[in-house]
Amino acid sequence: MKRLTQILSVCHLLIAPALLAEDLGDTWGTADREAAFYRIVNVPMPEGVYVEAGSFVSLPDGRLAVGTRRGEILIFSGVSDDTPKPTVSTFASGLDEVLGLAWKDGAFYATHATEVTRIADTNNDQRADRYDTISDAWGFGHYHEFALGSKFDAAGNLYVALGLSESYHSKALFRGWALKISPDGKTTPLCSGMRSPLGVGENESGEMFYVESQGPWNGSCSLKHLKPGGFMGHPISFNWYPHAPEMGPVPVMPNSPSRMETERKRVKELVPYAVVFPYKKMGRSISAFEVCRARGKFGPFDDQIFVGDYTLSVMMRATTEQVNGVWQGACYPFREGLGTGILAVHFTPDGKLITGGTNRGWPVRGMKDNLLQRLDWTGRTPFEIRDIRAQPDGFVIRFTRPADAAHASKTESYQLETYTHIYQQGYGSPEVDHTRPTVTAAEVSPDAMSVRLRVKGLVQGHVHDFHLSDFKSQDGDTLLHDRAYYTLNEIPKS
Repeated sequence: MKRLTQILSVCHLLIAPALLAEDLGDTWGTADREAAFYRIVNVPMPEGVYVEAGSFVSLPDGRLAVGTRRGEILIFSGVSDDTPKPTVSTFASGLDEVLGLAWKDGAFYATHATEVTRIADTNNDQRADRYDTISDAWGFGHYHEFALGSKFDAAGNLYVALGLSESYHSKALFRGWALKISPDGKTTPLCSGMRSPLGVGENESGEMFYVESQGPWNGSCSLKHLKPGGFMGHPISFNWYPHAPEMGPVPVMPNSPSRMETERKRVKELVPYAVVFPYKKMGRSISAFEVCRARGKFGPFDDQIFVGDYTLSVMMRATTEQVNGVWQGACYPFREGLGTGILAVHFTPDGKLITGGTNRGWPVRGMKDNLLQRLDWTGRTPFEIRDIRAQPDGFVIRFTRPADAAHASKTESYQLETYTHIYQQGYGSPEVDHTRPTVTAAEVSPDAMSVRLRVKGLVQGHVHDFHLSDFKSQDGDTLLHDRAYYTLNEIPKS
């Protein structure tokens, strides 16, 4: 409990009254329209229960387990009820910021600041009575050293992403690295070069990814592929390569200032951002993510990645694809107006999206505390950009409902610009190196559910920023969100 007391006293940085919501950046202005398709349901807390959700996992019996920043594992029943009035019990306590929670063979696997712990109830009294260290193969020495944990992959491995010391340094072993923990407990260094991960898990294809925050060596927030042996871009943690011989030699030091596309050619281990989330347009501190496997219970977005943002209290979507051996993809607005800073998201087995987090520690738009919220699909399908895929000479855009073919076939219906960010030691980056590609043809599919854009002026390594203003569906609706952002690391060869 000493460690928890330090967090509550040192990190309880209440937001100054002068820091108003508008200082955090504009939202999309679509909350009223979004509510017709995805409603926000508050999950009330019983008397005496306080939750700062850091992780979620659904149990085989349908209950929801919540790992908290306060070091507890809480078990909720009734979260998915039409009008939730949950009952809550404490399964475990005395942990340290539970930012990863998985379930296997009747036990929890909790990732917290100093270790992954297997936690079980051996006498069936609904309280933890056995705690076994699975891995503690990393260092810890400062309250601002976070550890994020995944669910199990298909092979039974867990993954841990370790934030830097004090946000800027790597003072403890493997800070700024990702580790893989095999079913037998063996811990293997996987990647170096992280800054401040806030979520780790699988993409829609089962590959491991993590989210990274804007800051030094990161021009904007991003979703990144955890490529084994890869360097994620921040060189401050190079000092731990002697402890990871399986990773090979220390990568070449990246130049600063430069561009990611330039440095990829110099630093062979450097893994580019798979999806860039343009700053403020698409969040400021993207956090937890999970793939929707709801089988139609959450609308038209099965097998897409849903990503939360801490600062702006919004949910976004992302899609990824592998092109020429490199992961890349797009992000899209989804739902604004959530009530707290999002640190954890989770799809329940019945297809509801649970969100939770905290308003403590950093500036946040959603100022409510002690809050779980649920996003329910109302059964109505919004007219949205479903996804964007790269082509050798442009893109394919798919929609959730048929587009108006006459409008969709006009090249002037699509505004497109590109930009990148400075890859540098300094904090963040403006958008730079702008270009304006030309859409030369827009070929609408027979069912009007997609359009093939022929584009002159694709730029490898740039975000391609799409704006489909006044774009209409077949029945006259405008797009719920008319922006999307595709990170073109590679142009398909064929």
